[in-house]
Amino acid sequence: MPRHALVAAMLAGLAMLPAGCGRGEEKAAEQTANPDAPEGITVTNGRLLLPPVSGNPAAIYFDITNNSGQDAMIRSVNVDGAGMAMLHTTVTSNRQTAMEEVSQQPLHTGETLSFEPGGLHVMAGGLADTITPGSTVEVTLTFVGGDKVSFPAEVRAPGDAR
Repeated sequence: MPRHALVAAMLAGLAMLPAGCGRGEEKAAEQTANPDAPEGITVTNGRLLLPPVSGNPAAIYFDITNNSGQDAMIRSVNVDGAGMAMLHTTVTSNRQTAMEEVSQQPLHTGETLSFEPGGLHVMAGGLADTITPGSTVEVTLTFVGGDKVSFPAEVRAPGDAR
């Protein structure tokens, strides 16, 4: 084999090594990305609805299911790219509807809670400029005891389907 062909083959082989290593690291990161997540807790249908008025808080909706075999209690929420995030619920009193902060939310075994318009939801304020329709943000729920579960929320424009 001519010398230049051998060198070219070696360089091609070396170029493939980082790509192969990168895929292995990526796979390992996927497996350990959420090591504190309680077994049996799943979150689906995550979405963040941007506010119609810039600077106002966004609303985050999702469904969370507890098939862990034991009750859980959601204590707090964090949203990447938001200055603040709070669990909220919508209440009606004296024919007036208002939102109230929820300090803790029980999630009983076998239960699915829907965080949805007019009920439980997350309010996220101080949003980064990078949170735009079509992107995703990571939402992390922390449970009493320190367990956490993170999930992606699709960012939707104001007025899009909730």
